[in-house]
Amino acid sequence: MQNLPNCPKCQSQYVYEDGSLFVCPECGYEWSKDEEAKDDEFVVRDANGNILQNGDSVTIIKDLKIKGSSSAIKVGTKIKNIRLVEGSDGHNIECKIPGVGAVKIAQKFVKKS
Repeated sequence: MQNLPNCPKCQSQYVYEDGSLFVCPECGYEWSKDEEAKDDEFVVRDANGNILQNGDSVTIIKDLKIKGSSSAIKVGTKIKNIRLVEGSDGHNIECKIPGVGAVKIAQKFVKKS
């Protein structure tokens, strides 16, 4: 039996090959054999698939409720100078929003401005 790599997203050991791809049945992540050879670099993409970088400006695409508060972040709110962090919970963007304060946001709720 082959020694297949663990999943780079969830570290599952139950990875299998599907043609030229590795597939993780637990989280559904797929990656090519060529990507396996490269270093696993941290990449954050917005809801449209654009790559985000530290210092970018983004716009909220969905009303977001704030835990522990009755307020919300409204659609169209522009956020400047984001900071990217690796988070196991999927909230990879740290930022300060005027009137709200410091928050962590999942990249699926923003688009690059």
